[in-house]
Amino acid sequence: MTVQQKAPTDDGAQTGDPLEVWIDQDLCTGDGICVQYAPEVFELDIDGLAYVKSSGDELLQSPGATTPVPLTLLRDVVDSAKECPGDCIHVRRVSDRVEVYGPDAE
Repeated sequence: MTVQQKAPTDDGAQTGDPLEVWIDQDLCTGDGICVQYAPEVFELDIDGLAYVKSSGDELLQSPGATTPVPLTLLRDVVDSAKECPGDCIHVRRVSDRVEVYGPDAE
């Protein structure tokens, strides 16, 4: 499956929009919970903060850098956002940049 395919939401509904995730390093506490849930998407850098990784496994260190959320890892990424003690993980739709999981989700 690709990220373009329908992804389940918490209430079982479907969303056809691809999702992306980013981390606000200013709020990151460096606990590494995100890396425990989804090491394919998140990584702790030498500075002790978490960052997202590209699909090619490259650490994306630019402020606000995003990476696609693979459908197979959606639940792990969402759980990372929910459990993050720094409330710094943001998952949003690519099409309109509306946050669907994370501290600014509606």
